[in-house]
Amino acid sequence: MMAESKKGVSANQIKRTIGVSYKTAWYLCHRIRAAMTEASPKLLNGTVEVDEAFIGGKKVGGRGRGYYLSNKAIVAGIVQRGGDVRMSVIPNTTRKELQRFIQQFASAHTKEIMADEWVSYKGIGDHDTKHLTVNHAKKEWVRGKVHTNTIESVWSLLKRSIVGSYHQISKKHLDAYLDELEWRYNNRNNPYLFRETVKKLIGSDNLKYQDLVAS
Repeated sequence: MMAESKKGVSANQIKRTIGVSYKTAWYLCHRIRAAMTEASPKLLNGTVEVDEAFIGGKKVGGRGRGYYLSNKAIVAGIVQRGGDVRMSVIPNTTRKELQRFIQQFASAHTKEIMADEWVSYKGIGDHDTKHLTVNHAKKEWVRGKVHTNTIESVWSLLKRSIVGSYHQISKKHLDAYLDELEWRYNNRNNPYLFRETVKKLIGSDNLKYQDLVAS
């Protein structure tokens, strides 16, 4: 069910379907998510798109970017057009943090990096990597081949999963849910996805319940 559900499946749904307690279903889901983690993901190349998403409840009564983000987790994402996606929870959207994230997952020989005009992306290009931007603040979404629509579609899928399936996700476990979405997205054309997921689960280390719930 977790491998085949495009928007994910909640522990409550697993509980009802296989007839176990919520605690058992929740623990089982997290063990499967842990198996879906790619230990050594290959670097992305070609044309990639980068962006950030802000996950969490709304906060009212204040103004400014800092106040808006104070109640949210920040997720950085990078996707290769026609290829894989990588996502991670990051502490902030500074130049140091976002460019470290890009360098972690993108090959040094990436041809093009597409982004919006957020200042932290400036300087990410070099002699063999073009940095191209669209200005979302001025309602510019596409300019020829320059856009971030691919990574935006990943954010849409993530947010639909939270609203439609999980309803809420704790910041502590958010990276695990990102790993699950990555696994399904990166295997979207794999006809043996179920088999590969089971193989990963069999070969993975045991995830103890006590470690999962530890603060």
